[in-house]
Amino acid sequence: MKKTIILAAVAAAAVSCNIDTTVSKNSLRAPAYPLVTIDPYTSAWSMTNELYGSSVCHWTGKEFPLIGALKVDGEVYRFMGIEDSDLQTLAPVAQEGDWTGRYTESEPSEPVSVLSKTAVQKSADVQATQTHYLFTCGPVDLKLTFSAPLFLDDLDLVSRPVNYISYEAVSNDGSKHDVGIYFEASPRWASDKNWQETISETYTKDGLVYLKAGTKSQEILAKKGDDLRIDWGYFYLAADADKMDAGVGKAIDLRNCFKEGGRLSEIGVKGENSEGRLSMSRDHGKAKTAAGSVMIGYDDICSIQYFGENLRPYWNADGKSSIEEQFAKARKEESALIARCYDFDRKLMREAEKAGGRDYAELCALAYRQAIHAHKLVKAPNGDLLWLSKENNSNGSIGTVDVTYPSAPLFLLYNPALAEGLMNHIYYYSESGKWTKPFPAHDVGTYPIANGQTYGGDMPVEEAGNMLSLTAAVCHYSGNTEYAAKHWETMTTWTKYLEQFGLDPENQLCTDDFAGHFAHNANLSVKAILGIASYGYMADMLGKKDVAEEYLGKARKLAEEWVKMADDGDHYRLTFDKAGTWSQKYNLVWDKLLGLNIFPDSVRQKEIGYYLSKMNVYGLPLDSRETYTKTDWIIWTATMADSEKDFQSFVAPVHKFMNETVDRVPMSDWVFTDKPNYRGFKARSVVGGYFIKMLENNEK
Repeated sequence: MKKTIILAAVAAAAVSCNIDTTVSKNSLRAPAYPLVTIDPYTSAWSMTNELYGSSVCHWTGKEFPLIGALKVDGEVYRFMGIEDSDLQTLAPVAQEGDWTGRYTESEPSEPVSVLSKTAVQKSADVQATQTHYLFTCGPVDLKLTFSAPLFLDDLDLVSRPVNYISYEAVSNDGSKHDVGIYFEASPRWASDKNWQETISETYTKDGLVYLKAGTKSQEILAKKGDDLRIDWGYFYLAADADKMDAGVGKAIDLRNCFKEGGRLSEIGVKGENSEGRLSMSRDHGKAKTAAGSVMIGYDDICSIQYFGENLRPYWNADGKSSIEEQFAKARKEESALIARCYDFDRKLMREAEKAGGRDYAELCALAYRQAIHAHKLVKAPNGDLLWLSKENNSNGSIGTVDVTYPSAPLFLLYNPALAEGLMNHIYYYSESGKWTKPFPAHDVGTYPIANGQTYGGDMPVEEAGNMLSLTAAVCHYSGNTEYAAKHWETMTTWTKYLEQFGLDPENQLCTDDFAGHFAHNANLSVKAILGIASYGYMADMLGKKDVAEEYLGKARKLAEEWVKMADDGDHYRLTFDKAGTWSQKYNLVWDKLLGLNIFPDSVRQKEIGYYLSKMNVYGLPLDSRETYTKTDWIIWTATMADSEKDFQSFVAPVHKFMNETVDRVPMSDWVFTDKPNYRGFKARSVVGGYFIKMLENNEK
């Protein structure tokens, strides 16, 4: 049975009018606009220019219906989503259950009519923690803002499963107008398949009214995979009980959603298990301004299965909190948090522009929530912080090391403890004896089940180099060596593996596994050499001077050999054995950032000059084999440049691609450089790698 949850709001001064709401507008026309960004499951995007141009969707493309309408002087304007009716199954397939048939000899009744009038969208603006829209609804202008207070130095907020949708309606002709606002969401937010039976309810607690929906079956952590949505736990809309009229039930025409002189509970069928939708609304009355908000959230009950044990989300790790407590905190702190969102967004845009220019800043603003929401924060049974990524739209792996590696700069910049959380599960996997190979695992399972590697092959040199470099980066940016000391024995094993096999890697995969296996990979060799150097660097920080001297010396000797093996005149090769080839040597960036001084500066400089001669309209190809690229690696490669002008030469085509791509998906990192199409991947955390330039700039 299908129901749509509806929450209608009247104006409420929930957000302080004293908040400075000025922002430096992002000119980027996003491929998709982030709306709700809680975790890989509770993820909602607008994939058209106008918020009302299509249904709101999950990052996978499945519809997550969310509708908004503003009534002005009796005229209803739809500003968000598309009015539709959930289709009811006529003949269930086997997985849906038994069925019986009926027929009629008379003409069926007319379907529910759709809303005829839409608002006129004036602008859309993506900031780091907020997305802003401006509309005109006849004589009233409407500002709508989606806010996710994801401040990475506050783990309680990172984990809190609540976002805000706030609005402000202002008369544009100086007169008072009758104004009411309406929000509607579907139980599809809580189901994987549209045919799954759901149950919805409304209730009031501690001054808040809640609309709640979930599947009837509630099979917690029963599924794993990539193109899946959550079908356990409960989806919520919530708001102040004295400001809202809310309910669930039967579908109606949106034009009747503000029934004059009555409540919509008088129209629909109220209560659980009723088919369709029940709309509730409440007019605000005559006013020149109206402002308020609703909250949207999800209680997943258990988030991750970790080596056989089901883990609750970080916000309820001890099992002593409740979703209502989280909503109550969100409501109490709303004004302060929204003010912090505006402050943070202004600061990020300012600092990113200083680091890399305006195009770079706008890309970072779009990347921020996407990178964060592709993770889940939990505590391991041993107390470790686990910041587990979901490898969205590639294979659905959980805690993938070569996804951690490119995404880490964002977390190193704002909270190195989260960068540790990206690696703790991999260290545990090896140190517990569950993983016995002399190099790190690729992953610990398929999201959300983290019981051990499920990827079909290993990436020995890749993952060993990644873990060593990132552990060194954690020590460098936190100024603390405890993490390295804790895992020294494990890192020693990995480093010895790289000593033996890293300089000239055998036929194996690297993080760019979509390009297939190949041997003698020069960029992978760079990763191995800098992994060995990172071990020496950490030894020096720990006071192990003899070890430091030995391994930094080994790394420099290997680098000398590399230069001879890879040299191809005016650049360095893709593989040591093939002249006339080239590739982005993005792994070199850590030599510069950590001040390791392993490779001569001339290596970076020669590569940068060559890359600039190979640029296409939408960026630098990944290597000489194809025209596609990885946008995260472009930003890493650009950060190797010594001049601001060269850096911006790499970034401008990436900005151009995102602004012009015809593929409306949450920002892809694998795109073509000669046409405005993405090659694959969307909504992935690796765009956190865009922040590597800010990470460098933060050192200056």
